[in-house]
Amino acid sequence: MVGWDDDTVFPADLEEEIVRAFDNVERTLATAGATWADVVAVDSFHIPTADDTIGDDHTRAMVEQFRKRMGDRAPIWTQLGVAALGAPGMRVEIRATAIVGEA
Repeated sequence: MVGWDDDTVFPADLEEEIVRAFDNVERTLATAGATWADVVAVDSFHIPTADDTIGDDHTRAMVEQFRKRMGDRAPIWTQLGVAALGAPGMRVEIRATAIVGEA
């Protein structure tokens, strides 16, 4: 899932893009009858903002959203820096894996 709005426009602000991406994941989870409580793994792909890391701005915004949406519970999270993503202006993509159904 990506951080665009319903008109496929990406915000200028990175943090807002990450929040929108989480919102879009949440909408998709709801469509499948799931919530963040069902998420067991998250892979996030980032256009780095630092030379030697993905960048503190990416990591801080991601961690804030995990805490806001999942509290103390944390899925397995893999954060990857990439050279490009699928659309111009796109800086982050989130893939969440959820297990839905009876335990």
